[in-house]
Amino acid sequence: MFSERWAELLPEMWKAFYETLYMVGASLLIAVLIGIPLGVLLFVSGRRLFWNNPVLYMLLGFISNLIRSIPFVILLVLLLPMTQEIVGSTIGPTSAIVPLAVAAIPFFARLVETSMREIDKGVIESAMAAGASPWLIIRGVLLPEAKPGITAGLTITAISLLGFSAMAGIVGGGGIGNLAIQYGYYRYDNFVMFTTVIVLIVLVQIIQWIGDWATAKVSKK
Repeated sequence: MFSERWAELLPEMWKAFYETLYMVGASLLIAVLIGIPLGVLLFVSGRRLFWNNPVLYMLLGFISNLIRSIPFVILLVLLLPMTQEIVGSTIGPTSAIVPLAVAAIPFFARLVETSMREIDKGVIESAMAAGASPWLIIRGVLLPEAKPGITAGLTITAISLLGFSAMAGIVGGGGIGNLAIQYGYYRYDNFVMFTTVIVLIVLVQIIQWIGDWATAKVSKK
């Protein structure tokens, strides 16, 4: 009985698995490309260093906190018009990337900022005293020193996105969450529900293990 159900579910599970990897991978890439510069800007604009700008810091911080304060399910619905404009549809894995990226960018940016706050201020001041340009300080001091924290933050963001991607199934976003809702919840199929939960648990463990390994590799400690 179990083998028959598993053989029946396997094709849909593989499809949902790849859709989830696609959604999480694409939105995580966008979060990194935008979140790291945003996190650096948050740090340098609010720490009384070079580029100190309290007004900019307050504005960026307000927008970041505003987005992070909205539950993801509500954010999904709020961004449906924006998603329609960008990708031409509100259904499917590609459509889910838009709200996932919007949710991940400020979240990851704050983690980047927090990582940089842990850097010894004396290291930054020494670079400034030596006459290093702001770009050189960012490239040669801030990012290398904060690399372990940024890597750990990337792991946290990836796991959060995995959970968010499961919620995207509510609006037909595809992936494992959609499989759980369409085949498990709506059809009262506990086998599908338990299987999708186990797959998500395994994925989280794999992501955490890779993240811990990567953090240890880049850490100087």
